[in-house]
Amino acid sequence: MVIVGSARSIVGGVDTHRDVNVAAVIDSNGGLLGVESFPTTPAGYRDVHAWMNGFGELDRVGIEGTGAYGAGLARHLMSQGVIVIEVDRPNRQQRRRFGKSDQIDAIEAARAVLSGRCHGRAKSGDGSAEAFRTLMVVKRSARSARIRTIVQLRHLTFTAPEALRERFRGLNAARMVDEAARLRPRAGGDPVVQTTKAAAVTLARRIQALDAELAALDAQIEPLVKAAAPALVNIYGVGIDTAAELLIAAGDNPERIRNEAAWAMICGVAPVPVHSGLS
Repeated sequence: MVIVGSARSIVGGVDTHRDVNVAAVIDSNGGLLGVESFPTTPAGYRDVHAWMNGFGELDRVGIEGTGAYGAGLARHLMSQGVIVIEVDRPNRQQRRRFGKSDQIDAIEAARAVLSGRCHGRAKSGDGSAEAFRTLMVVKRSARSARIRTIVQLRHLTFTAPEALRERFRGLNAARMVDEAARLRPRAGGDPVVQTTKAAAVTLARRIQALDAELAALDAQIEPLVKAAAPALVNIYGVGIDTAAELLIAAGDNPERIRNEAAWAMICGVAPVPVHSGLS
């Protein structure tokens, strides 16, 4: 039952999905006040916020997957002044005791925030860092596809008929792609030679298309990064891609990073104390 007008402090938790968000509200002692499901639409986001506020004074909300299914809800709540905490994983002990359910995951998300187990504030995802993050995701996939295709083409030349194999012997990747793109399969010849040529041409043209795609992405990413952090790209050894990754890690609300130690943890460079146990 919703208590309207209550001044008690409450904490929310949300288990996010593609079509439905399951939300829970607990009090300052961890007691459950309510669980409800809402659609993942702008109206659904407003309803989540209104429903939680009906239980009392909303302190903060823990959301699973603020960079995935929970991105829309997280952005809406932050725009309303709500502190949103990224909840990394459900409580494993609760999973073992009660099994998997969306309601339990939502409650545990709220309790993870209340207990302090999860305390990292979510990225706002509403500025330049989010703009070039989307481009960097596509660039990484294109680059990976290019590498895989080059390897595939290289292995094709290793097993090609001898005349073709000799044609590619000793060529670096760039020259191999250019040479393969110039091949012209002809009907009526040796079927193995002709199909190998056809396969090589297809792979070479795929690599060339990916090269063009990567160049187009770089043309969009570079000015965005330079405009966002001109001093960063002027540091020796920091290129556009490195600067972009650092800015993406910081997010559009870097004030959520409390100190240098927290920044080191986010970047994965924090020293981890290790000892043998014998000292």
